[in-house]
Amino acid sequence: MRILIIVWLIGALWGGSFDRNCVPCHRKEGVSPRLTFMNALLIYSGEHNMKAGLKYFLRHPSRETSVMGEEYFRTHRLKAPLTLPERELDEALDEYWERYKVIGRLR
Repeated sequence: MRILIIVWLIGALWGGSFDRNCVPCHRKEGVSPRLTFMNALLIYSGEHNMKAGLKYFLRHPSRETSVMGEEYFRTHRLKAPLTLPERELDEALDEYWERYKVIGRLR
């Protein structure tokens, strides 16, 4: 029982790939991950397309492939290409989808 509690505490404190790699930058830039998710969902309209589109953007950022509008770039800069290992990026995108998806949560 103690081991389970310790493992849970470490997981809660350490967080997943999304919390470690994405949230700090979103906070620093003052950009809501939920807002970004909703913009991406409007553009990509589904889990597979959204994850593929965001993954491409994170590896090859450009204004043309951003889910944020031109107005966003008046106050924010384009990020450098992400260098996370493939597995960790996939894990972060999976966590992102699970956290903010609306499917199955609407009443």
